[in-house]
Order: sequence, then structure tokens, then C-alpha cells
Amino acid sequence: MRAFDPTPLYRATVGFDRIADMLDRVMASDVQAPSYPPYNIEKVDENAYRISIAVAGFSAEDLNLEVRENALLVSARREERDEGRTFLHRGIATRAFERRFHLADHVKVTGATHADGMLHIDLVREIPEALKPRRIEIARGEGAQTLVEDKAA
Repeated sequence: MRAFDPTPLYRATVGFDRIADMLDRVMASDVQAPSYPPYNIEKVDENAYRISIAVAGFSAEDLNLEVRENALLVSARREERDEGRTFLHRGIATRAFERRFHLADHVKVTGATHADGMLHIDLVREIPEALKPRRIEIARGEGAQTLVEDKAA
């Protein structure tokens, strides 16, 4: 059931189409989101983040990371190497998976490490200089009027 209608956002805002579309996509997605493999998302610094995914049983060669269209796609596929082995209990899941993380604007993947059954993906938000706040000096006295008159002419 959908309880949120983004239509008023389209009428009252300009340039927020992606946010409304994202809210619409989240509200329409299946409630039973996949829970395998488990992961953490942590804020390491003001502009730095880390995604940690439990990938026990997978080697670095079995894992694939790809960034496309503001989305980080983590997938794994493992060749079955169980010939001649008999399991009495198999609790370590090594089934193939695909996990997608939507990245905000200006968030870049800076690296990934695989150690002790964990895949750590480091991200950083790089805000361009043009979007950073800047202070505008206010001219005083007659110089300010001269600038206005020059621009008007």
C-alpha cells in the first residue's frame, strides 16, 4: 500500500524531480528487501563513509564492484568447489548475490579492501568549489553606486 503521493512536490518545486522519483521508488519497492549478505554503512568523517559487507567464503576474485549512474553495484559469483566434500551442516552461505547502493550526488568510491571475510568500500563526498558556500563582500560608499550605474548603462 502506498501512503505518500509526491505530486505536490512536482507543483511546488523546481529541480527536485530526482528526490521525488527516489521517494516514489522506495515507497513502491518490495517490503521484503533481500538481507543477504549483511552489511553496515558508517559515517567515518564529515565527508567520508564506509560500507562493510560480510562476504565470508568469497575471495577478492569472486567479488565485483561497479559504479554506474550514481549507483554502486556489489556482486559476487563463486564457482562450486565442493567436489568430494560431504557437509553434515552447511551454514556459511556462498550463494551468488547482487547488492545495489544508490549514491548521492558528488559521492565517489575511493577504494575497497577485502580482509577477514569483510569487504570494506570507502566513499567520500567531494563538493565542487562552485557549490561550496562563499562570502560576498558588500561595497560601501560611492563605489557601490558607480558599479550599479555602469551596469545599467
